[in-house]
Amino acid sequence: MIAKDRILYEDNHLIVVNKLPGELVQADITGDRTLQDDVKEYLKVTYGKPGNVFLGSPHRLDRPTSGIVLFTKTEKALTRMNEAFRGSGVKKKYWAIVDRAPRKSEGTLIHYLVRNAELNKSQAYSTERKNSKLARLDYRLLASGDNYHLLEIDLHTGRHHQIRCQLAAIGVHIKGDLKYGASRSNPDGGISLHARSIAFVHPVRREEIGVVADPPRDALWDFFLSKVGERYEDDNCNHQPV
Repeated sequence: MIAKDRILYEDNHLIVVNKLPGELVQADITGDRTLQDDVKEYLKVTYGKPGNVFLGSPHRLDRPTSGIVLFTKTEKALTRMNEAFRGSGVKKKYWAIVDRAPRKSEGTLIHYLVRNAELNKSQAYSTERKNSKLARLDYRLLASGDNYHLLEIDLHTGRHHQIRCQLAAIGVHIKGDLKYGASRSNPDGGISLHARSIAFVHPVRREEIGVVADPPRDALWDFFLSKVGERYEDDNCNHQPV
């Protein structure tokens, strides 16, 4: 069951949680227990729900990534959030610890990504290719240390491994991401890519919702947090107007 202090926002329609590196959002061929399983158990135990608990998953994060994952408690909310994620109704910001700073401190990356399902990897191209999909993100440099740098990324399209692939295409590698060119793995097997915030219109109440998630506890994340701001720890809930 998921710990209550990892629940960032909850109401009758939605529940937003802070995913740890290495957690699987939904079931795959590994058969490993999932974050979805843990949230369902939390709902069943906390609210005494009998039988199977409905929990919709309108989006997901890569297994090695941490941060915000939004689930829905009702089918109505799932349908509407699916539409919001497919369109432009959800604004997502990510933080990435990288091994080198881009040449420009801020900018836009536009590539055409081709997914290789066998390798579970995407390749970025500067021009359109067969079976490619347009990928666009904005980035800016937030802080730097001796060996690593912190980028904030606004994601405008949701492609397979998009941030990892596009940064690698400009010679910038996310810490721990061996698949896309990092020099060594992280101790926990995850990568230093974190879904930091999400903003959207509530699917039922139609009010604006904003949620912020702290990155995992480790010395490097704590160093960068000390550079850019404090952790969000009040009431274990980061629901705030946007």
